Amino acid sequence: MVALNGRDLLSLADLSSTELQELLQLATQLKSQQLKLRCNKVLGLLFSKASTRTRVSFTVAMYQLGGQVIDLNPNVTQVSRGEPVQDTARVLDRYLDVLAIRTFAQQELETFASYAKIPVINALTDAEHPCQVLADLMTIQECFGSLSGLTLTYVGDGNNVANSLMLGCALAGMNVRIATPKGYEPDHEIVEQARAIANNKTEVLITHDPEIAAKGAAVLYTDVWASMGQEAEADDRFPIFQHYQISDQLLSFADREAIVLHCLPAHRGEEITEAVIEGPQSRVWDQAENRMHAQKALLASILGAE
Repeated sequence: MVALNGRDLLSLADLSSTELQELLQLATQLKSQQLKLRCNKVLGLLFSKASTRTRVSFTVAMYQLGGQVIDLNPNVTQVSRGEPVQDTARVLDRYLDVLAIRTFAQQELETFASYAKIPVINALTDAEHPCQVLADLMTIQECFGSLSGLTLTYVGDGNNVANSLMLGCALAGMNVRIATPKGYEPDHEIVEQARAIANNKTEVLITHDPEIAAKGAAVLYTDVWASMGQEAEADDRFPIFQHYQISDQLLSFADREAIVLHCLPAHRGEEITEAVIEGPQSRVWDQAENRMHAQKALLASILGAE
């Protein structure tokens, strides 16, 4: 079993290619119940952003490992009254075994991790969403048997999901193409980081043409056009992003056996059509389920479950 004993996961770049593959294998074994692990530990969830899948999947995963979960809603803790991050981190470090944080700034997550001795997991920041991409890669591997050499095309806003997809695909030996409108590209530093990981063995392409990006792809992936915290921009973004929709037309450019993924929640009729998300090539619900299995594998590995 992959051993990440006591380590943080702040970014997918914290993993090696081997560790990523071993985590996906462990997640598959846990899902199929080939392997059962126990871990009598306590997970804290400190979420400053709304959450359905991340909150529930982490909670169920920890309960199934035999552990406990404390939901640390910022609105009912001293965080909401301005307690410094470093103070909260050093206190929670004395109570918990592991902490998953869902917040805005990546820097806040990194500061928290620097003051807490317990492992800290990135449950989403504005910069990255590594746990989502673990589940995405698990889902793709279930469908195709292997990840190496496949092409994933992401269409839409170059957001935290796009950033983590680039890193995850590079680690997995996949080609990744990101198609966004001009001015909405993914983080440049993460693009270069992904290219360094890929080391010219696979493609990391940024383009403004979704049809070029989709050509021959095994996976088409999208997310909402305006992420949490960007709701005020939604009306302005709508005309800019209309060409960046996964529809039957765009799907026709992909491989005939291509699958479609969406990290949810979905705005049907915007970034994805009703016909596609409910169609035979959609694997969105398997993808959502796999959040629990991938995170269970991550928790088990970090906490040394047996």
